Amino acid sequence: LKLVLETRAEQIIKGILVLVGVTLLSEVLELHTLNWMCKGALTLGAVALLIVLQPELRRALEFMGRGRIVSGLGQGDKENSKRIVTAVTNAVAKFSSTRTGALIVFERQTMLEDYAETGVILNARITEQLLGNIFYEGAPLHDGALIISGVNAYAAGCVLPLSANQSISSDLGTRHRAGLGITENSDALVLIVSEETGIISMAEDGRLERYLDVKTVEKKLLELYLSNSQTDRLSKVP
Repeated sequence: LKLVLETRAEQIIKGILVLVGVTLLSEVLELHTLNWMCKGALTLGAVALLIVLQPELRRALEFMGRGRIVSGLGQGDKENSKRIVTAVTNAVAKFSSTRTGALIVFERQTMLEDYAETGVILNARITEQLLGNIFYEGAPLHDGALIISGVNAYAAGCVLPLSANQSISSDLGTRHRAGLGITENSDALVLIVSEETGIISMAEDGRLERYLDVKTVEKKLLELYLSNSQTDRLSKVP
């Protein structure tokens, strides 16, 4: 239900239920032509459904494959995790005050290697200064996304898939749609800072939460890093 609700799959399922209802009604009323058309549509629709719902099905399989709903990012000492959270929250606060656009993706159990390859591999230590340089307006990598894997800034300038959600506000631009899109295709957590308004947003599980303050961001990241342990990227490869 969680994977279906508030996505395009919900509307498709409603349409299928209507078609099934019309099929049964036409059979009761002996509307043979209509009944024949509806049965044909249902037969072909079973195949078409697999194609149309491919993103949702992929997400469901990844969800089952992970074996758990939430995973933390940081293994090792808590001081290092707190240092990373402080660096990110301080950078996000500055981005918000100066209206610097930013898109930061935190990798969880689903590896984002395909998206990382669209950018520049850094594998660098996370610092406030590094984040500031990456998203500095005019810098070569500032328009893309930064992917953080574990305790490292893994890749910058990455291209993310745009969300197919039709209910997204028209006020939101490509940065927000990309941040939401990656959470529809993985279990990543995404921080977004608007270039136009400086508003801080967070995307997770295909949902976008806006108008966040720095304290809320810090609390969420601490939960992310300290709730469970996770080893480096190589440990996630079967």
